[in-house]
Amino acid sequence: LLRSDPMKIGYHASHEQFPPRDLLAHVKAAEKGGFQAASCSDHLFPWSARQGHSGFAWSWLGAALEATSLPFGVVNAPGYRYHPVIVAQAAATLEQMYPGRFWIAVGSGEALNEHVTGERWPLKRERNERLLECASIMRRLWAGETVTHRGHVEVHEARVYSRPDRPPRMVGAALSEATAEWMGGWADGLITVANGRLKEIIGAFRRGGGEGKPVVAQAKVSWAKNDAEAMRGAMEQWSTMVFTSAVASELTMPEHFEELAKGVTEDQMRQAVWVSSDPKEHVERIRAVRELGVSELYIHNVNLDQSGFIETYSRDVLPSVVG
Repeated sequence: LLRSDPMKIGYHASHEQFPPRDLLAHVKAAEKGGFQAASCSDHLFPWSARQGHSGFAWSWLGAALEATSLPFGVVNAPGYRYHPVIVAQAAATLEQMYPGRFWIAVGSGEALNEHVTGERWPLKRERNERLLECASIMRRLWAGETVTHRGHVEVHEARVYSRPDRPPRMVGAALSEATAEWMGGWADGLITVANGRLKEIIGAFRRGGGEGKPVVAQAKVSWAKNDAEAMRGAMEQWSTMVFTSAVASELTMPEHFEELAKGVTEDQMRQAVWVSSDPKEHVERIRAVRELGVSELYIHNVNLDQSGFIETYSRDVLPSVVG
């Protein structure tokens, strides 16, 4: 499905890379600069010691929603360090306070963030089964049910009392065609990464039952004043994240990612990140994503120069791709 309809452009706030107070300033600047939405990660660990941060996303989201008028989304893995009843309660509270401005993406998670409970880290098939259980539990709680469930997770007589008029949108987070196709039948939409397989992943989601549902994408970019700085910033901050999801989901500590990243090349980085100082190239790439039917695109500048990135996008990119 190709199209050229308006696409919402959002700013991605990376909790792994910045202290929460700084991230709050970044999203306020992003809104002022013309970004239309925001999303954030939900980590306990950063991907590397160089990143060095991991603020609690749910505390931060309340402040960010109050400090801006932007809609916000968060990527979460229910069923491990977060029991699904707690995620349901947290999401219901934010949506009740800020109607229509909060959405949640649910995924099967990474061992990096979830291993701390001491529970055995399951194979991907079992993680998917657990994810679908958690999604069903959360929806039932948002509908006002009293839920008892025994399966990969256990729930005993749970109920969420403070609920929004409408439940939050729950999209599925997928990095492979197989996962995207599976999510097409039950998720409210899809979120994935804007890489070379984007068209195929969207097609798989549509085949699996996602026809007519929104597709959200996240673009990893590295903008800087020149290409050399853009590459240097990307290699410093994001070389630990150029691997497949099958690899990244199994490692348990930042040090493991750092060891694996020692051999990462600039060519590998260019495959994972839009590394360019030229705003026109960013505009072209965003337009190409829009033509694939993506309704929301969240831009994550992976290097540390957020102020320069926001200023440049506000002046030289967003006017060409928004509206």
